[in-house]
Amino acid sequence: MTCLPLRVKSLLMELHAKRGLLESNLRSASRLLVAYSGGVDSAFLAFAAHEVLGPEMLALIADSPSLARTQLEDALHFASEQQIPCHVIQTDELENPAYARNDGSRCFHCKDTLFHVMEQYRDAHGFAAIAYGVNLDDQGDFRPGQAAAREHHVLAPLLEAGLTKSEIRELARQAGLRVWEKPASACLASRIEYGRPVTTEALAAVEQGEDALRGLGFHQHRVRHHGAIVRIEIAGDELPRALDPVMAAEFTRIFKALGFTYVTLDLEGFRSGSMNAVLPLQALKNAR
Repeated sequence: MTCLPLRVKSLLMELHAKRGLLESNLRSASRLLVAYSGGVDSAFLAFAAHEVLGPEMLALIADSPSLARTQLEDALHFASEQQIPCHVIQTDELENPAYARNDGSRCFHCKDTLFHVMEQYRDAHGFAAIAYGVNLDDQGDFRPGQAAAREHHVLAPLLEAGLTKSEIRELARQAGLRVWEKPASACLASRIEYGRPVTTEALAAVEQGEDALRGLGFHQHRVRHHGAIVRIEIAGDELPRALDPVMAAEFTRIFKALGFTYVTLDLEGFRSGSMNAVLPLQALKNAR
């Protein structure tokens, strides 16, 4: 057997210890609801919780216009593949003016609504606690939803175990979960520029645009809604194809049909959270 370098052995042992701590935390949670979106973090958390708690856990996925249909379908398929108990709940964050006005606190109001609905489900069905998939890396990002989680006393098992995003992906890979390399994908509302109201029409335009890009074979992308202007972000390694004049003409055809007057391609390429660049520093601090 090939001997592993000491550094690799140390990292593997550390990861094994973190997995053990995660399982211990989940075991102490008793009957548990997991806020599930289908992304790698919440999917691995739901998988681990099911391994530890069996029928004493339930994954809840919140359905609303801000969740792309492809994401909902894939999340449900993954839960079915892994035999994870899963239930769809309806949330109405769009009915909340504080959410719909779309300022820097939008994600707080979204998660506040989600956890309120989950608390109602918890109390009605005899569950003991709620958990969500925040990880260690999220502490260095703009995540106002974490404030809502703290207010609702939501458990953070991945964070408590000290797991980073890359470590969660590695554990998911080791477990044979197909989502281990799934690209990150925030809700559709995150594509709408701050200050522009979140509406079902805007969300539908973003979703249809991203579906069209996916249909053209692009893997990592975002459709950013700036009113009459759409700003398309494509991963750097896919940008040369996007810059081809024939493809540019196809972008123009697609997005003008969706109601945009001007169609632009962002030359910086895809990057998560690019909308946050316009927020004042104080807003970022206050929303953590």
